[in-house]
Amino acid sequence: MTLTRSLLAVLAVAGPLLGLTGAHAQTTPQGAPAVFNEGQRQAIEAIIKDYLVKNPDVLQEAIAEGERRAQETQRLAQGAALKESREALINSPHSVVAGNPNGDVTLVEFYDYNCGYCRKALTDIQTLIKSDPKLRVVLKDFPVLGAESLEASKLSLAAKQQLKGDKLFEFHTKLLESKGRVNAEKALAVAKEMGLDTARLAKDAQGAEVKAALAENVGLGDKLGLSGTPAFIIGDEIIPGAVGLDPIRKTIAEVRKCGQASC
Repeated sequence: MTLTRSLLAVLAVAGPLLGLTGAHAQTTPQGAPAVFNEGQRQAIEAIIKDYLVKNPDVLQEAIAEGERRAQETQRLAQGAALKESREALINSPHSVVAGNPNGDVTLVEFYDYNCGYCRKALTDIQTLIKSDPKLRVVLKDFPVLGAESLEASKLSLAAKQQLKGDKLFEFHTKLLESKGRVNAEKALAVAKEMGLDTARLAKDAQGAEVKAALAENVGLGDKLGLSGTPAFIIGDEIIPGAVGLDPIRKTIAEVRKCGQASC
């Protein structure tokens, strides 16, 4: 029995017992029940409570339906946000681009340098770039795990002013592969190892370009309802978490085939 039918069954029993039919029923001009008096309300509550206690599966069904509706609402909201944010996601001048800059499919990743799952997903991103020469990858710093993550993100974004292409991706990779917490000290150490001007890097990390990039990334993440990292966007699909190679490869293939995550 569905939830709706179950509640209708309760009301079908309760109505006659409470005098809610015929001359005793209070109705609106359209024939719908009006406000119940206090005695009727208490009696209805007692009957429904008794019914739910004896039929707990109805509550489980209600919870499941509530979750389904919430997920559908979120899906629709994310779809609209993706359309509105497409240009900033794909072609923002603040983004770091890896893989083929002229690729036919773009994969966007939101990440945090202190996210263990992002470190796990790094291997997948490296594999995808090596195995798919037509893939374009856009990397977006999304420091959600505290002050140290924010420090690392600022320096990583500032490195864009000294490094390009594969070297910039190498800097990103070295930071994610660092052991322990990634902070300003770790980022500066990687920068020094790669021959960057660390004094300039530290200064650029506090500059307007980096602030604008972070503000854009955080704004996009909030607008898309991202609750953690990593989060991948391919076409019209948001893929949360380190899901592994196969789901991402499948979505890339679908987008390449028909322009959507599901053909």
